Amino acid sequence: MTQPPPLTRRAASAALVFAPAVLLGAQAQAARRPTPAQTEGPFYPVELPADSDNDLLRNGRRQYAKGQPAQVEGTVTDLQGRPVSGATVEIWQCDEAGHYHHPGDGGRADPDFQGFGRVTVGADGRYRFRTIKPVPYTGRTPHIHLKVRLGPRELLTTQLYVEGEANNERDGLWRRLREDDRRALTVPFRPAGDGLLQASFPIVLAT
Repeated sequence: MTQPPPLTRRAASAALVFAPAVLLGAQAQAARRPTPAQTEGPFYPVELPADSDNDLLRNGRRQYAKGQPAQVEGTVTDLQGRPVSGATVEIWQCDEAGHYHHPGDGGRADPDFQGFGRVTVGADGRYRFRTIKPVPYTGRTPHIHLKVRLGPRELLTTQLYVEGEANNERDGLWRRLREDDRRALTVPFRPAGDGLLQASFPIVLAT
């Protein structure tokens, strides 16, 4: 049987360079875990508001002045770190008194609070919302619901939690998360000046 020729010095060198590159690529992909999914919950809007932009503190001509103003922002990328251009990010949450714009919540939500917003990300994959720091209500720790769509496809539904919130440990949905999934969904709301809080929530999709 004819033996294959030995590797040339150049080929061997190329193989040594290629192997770590493949390994690093695999490690980078492993580090970018998909953002964990969670339940949509009962309060996704039955009808989307006429004003459904990314500023939940302005509902048409109305201004919402309750709660702690917060900016929630991040990027939408795939497992390779590439921006998912054209994806639509939606958020919805209760007002400062703990009420949703939903018939199942008795129509008690403050009409000044938009309660739902959506934005389509561009080539850089970035999104940003102006809203309030989420608040607790009976049975739930503070959270913001989030959904990502790409065209007709729904890619992710999940919930964003507040780091350091004492109610997290008493919340059934948060407690059922694995430790690494908790870290992915629980983020700090830090002061950003002028009374505004800021939270960064990167979204990674297994598209």
